[in-house]
Parts: sequence; C-alpha cells; structure tokens
Amino acid sequence: MKKIAFFDFDGTITTKDSFLEIIKFQKGKAWFYVGFLLNSPFLVAYKLGLISNQSAKERILRFYFGKTAITQFQQDCDRFAAVELPKLIRVKAKNEIDLLKSKGFEVVIVSASVSNWLSAWGKKNSVRIVGTELEVRSQMVTGKIDGKNCYGTEKVRRIKELFDLSEYNEIYGYGDTKGDLPMLEISTCRFFKPFR
Repeated sequence: MKKIAFFDFDGTITTKDSFLEIIKFQKGKAWFYVGFLLNSPFLVAYKLGLISNQSAKERILRFYFGKTAITQFQQDCDRFAAVELPKLIRVKAKNEIDLLKSKGFEVVIVSASVSNWLSAWGKKNSVRIVGTELEVRSQMVTGKIDGKNCYGTEKVRRIKELFDLSEYNEIYGYGDTKGDLPMLEISTCRFFKPFR
C-alpha cells in the first residue's frame, strides 16, 4: 500500500499569503494598495457573504493580471518562485515535507493559489502542485478562473479526480483554515496549524 500527504500552501507552509505577495512583487507595493482600495467594495461584499470567494478572487486577478501575455506572466511567476517564495516558507513545514519524502510519502500541495506561481517551487522541491488554474485566451490571461477555485470541497474533488485514495493506507492532511477542513476529513492523520 502507498502513502500520500496533502498540504495546503498559504498559511500552512508559508508565513504569508502568496497571492498577496505576488501582486506586490509583480506590480509594486503602491499599486497593490491602490488596487485593493479601488476594489474594496467587492472585498467587503465577500466578507459579508454577498459574493463568493471565487467572484472576489476573479475580480482581483482580473484587475492586476487581466490582459497579460501568458508567457510574460509565467516568467514573472517563475521569478517570484525563485526570489520571494523561499523567504515565505516555514522551516518546520519544509522539514516535515523532506521527512515525509524520506519515508516514501508522495507529497502533494493542494492550494487555492494559482498553480502558475507554485509550479517552479513544486518542481524544485519534487512535490506535485494541484492549484487553481487561470483561463487563458489568445495567449492572454483573462483574470477568470478556469473551472473552480481550488478551495474547500473543491480541494477534495480535485484530489479524488487525480488519486484513487483506496490505494493508500496512510493519508496525511495539513491545513490551517476552514477551507482545508474537507481535505483533512478525508485524511487518516490530520494536522491543523501544525507549524506555528
């Protein structure tokens, strides 16, 4: 039988939200704050439960990255993964990932963050990335999400789509928010906020 470990990324492995950090990295702190001020009505609506997580996220993605050439966007994402992501990684989380791999676990990052800015980090650390995917049309990022935001029950749906869990006798789950709870529920060993 096989062993697998599913990790949330933002807040579990990292000290900060990579979505916010990549906006600062690619667009600068000044435009980051201006953009969030301009979009504050939508963010307030999300906090009040008037619009979905996905709608709020698409609004921000479209504002900052809409109509960006996918080649340029991916280059900037890879640069972010090389320069900034290592600064955000919790040492305890990285040690846990390395320990699990040494014990024969397959390690999978299941994140609401966009896979474009996690893929290079995943490749470097020999872990699989399952993240939110962006819609690309005519080689341009639209700002829309292709499918659903990889959050909550969507994390479980994506996991079951990719893995036959009946083949695994050990399933570890690591998360830090309510959006990770469905993923933890399908795990045989659950860890909530384990690296704080």
